[in-house]
Amino acid sequence: MLIQNILPFTHQLLTRHLNNGDTALDGTAGNGHDTVFLAKAVGNRGKVWAFDVQQQALEQTKARLMSENLLNCVTLVHDSHQYIERYIRQGVDAAVFNFGWLPGGDKSITTSADSSLAALNGTLSLLNPNGIVTAVLYPGHDSGRVEANAIEAWAQLLPQQEFAVLKYHFINRQNYPPYVLAIQKLRQK
Repeated sequence: MLIQNILPFTHQLLTRHLNNGDTALDGTAGNGHDTVFLAKAVGNRGKVWAFDVQQQALEQTKARLMSENLLNCVTLVHDSHQYIERYIRQGVDAAVFNFGWLPGGDKSITTSADSSLAALNGTLSLLNPNGIVTAVLYPGHDSGRVEANAIEAWAQLLPQQEFAVLKYHFINRQNYPPYVLAIQKLRQK
């Protein structure tokens, strides 16, 4: 199928930007699917940072990494993604954020516009030239709609000389489907 669903499309974008030895960030570890994907993409010489505020999410991510023998290249951080710059001191080649709530978890615990915008700003400051950030947004619930609107408004103001921003969105699906924003840092001339 040429037109991919949101998450496979996001992974395809990330795959095109990651090589063995690169550094990647999962700003919302959740159940660990993206963290495992990133760890496989950067290989045993690479580094992945994975953040989550919920211990349950980090435990699930750790278990998934251990079952794939990938834990050695991943640092799990039990803290908000808004504090990324407190932990990461090196350039990042790719980052993924899958905003909203932990699938199968407490739906009252969600990402918020303020912390997510801080995380995205921090990530852009760490992003290497030609690096990419993907943000999957879920406007199908009230806090997700507020967050998606704030992030999209922020992304529209990024200077086009420094960043290319893509919105990948299905317009014929009902109930406010998720969509992805992809932000690529352009090479400096």
